[in-house]
Amino acid sequence: MIEFIRPNWPAPSHIKALSTTRTGGVSEVPFDSLNLGLHVGDDKSKVFVNRKQLQSASEHPPVQWLNQVHSNRVVEYSGVDTLLDADAITTQKPAAACAVMTADCLPVLFTNSRGNWVAAAHAGWRGLADGILLNTVSQYAQAESLMAWIGPAISQDCFEVGDEVRQAFIDLNDGNQAQFVQNSRGRWQADLVGLAKRQLENLGVDVYLSQLCTFKNEHQFYSYRRDGQTGRMASMIWIAE
Repeated sequence: MIEFIRPNWPAPSHIKALSTTRTGGVSEVPFDSLNLGLHVGDDKSKVFVNRKQLQSASEHPPVQWLNQVHSNRVVEYSGVDTLLDADAITTQKPAAACAVMTADCLPVLFTNSRGNWVAAAHAGWRGLADGILLNTVSQYAQAESLMAWIGPAISQDCFEVGDEVRQAFIDLNDGNQAQFVQNSRGRWQADLVGLAKRQLENLGVDVYLSQLCTFKNEHQFYSYRRDGQTGRMASMIWIAE
């Protein structure tokens, strides 16, 4: 059975949002079982079955998928079948689902207090440092009326990085040092969720967290850092008609 993680936030009732888990699909090892990514080496026919089953279970409207490239590019939902190179998508259209795929990176869903604007962003450390979340928020004029939910992602305990990653964030803001803890190997455990939360709160966005780690929960989530070749979950949001 397909399971969903639902945001724990005070969004208007006509705003629908979810993150998938890895359970309930037809893909085989190492993509078992609800892999939604066509780009990871899975049998594409099974991915299409998984996507159809997801649509049946969630009753989501048409989705515009992205070709995610760890960029800071944001696009508007257009409904075209062509994959756009971008890492965030926004819309004010009802019955149009904005979606991103992840397997450790941050899935961040946005809406406003009126519920007439939604967005979905994919943020790895590169995209986060390059401003993908800031660019997403800038698509809406009043950041202080926005709320964001950060879905399942890799936790600080499991995300080891080198000096160059830490320095990239310190160059943005000295206060980001607090999101890095040195380990016994002289490398750094990075709090990707904390870095994103800090960025968004500095813009006036209310932030809500799933507090679920993709790396630690092997039976529930895909994790690229844990498994290498693996599937992808989807996080999506839409304005219901």
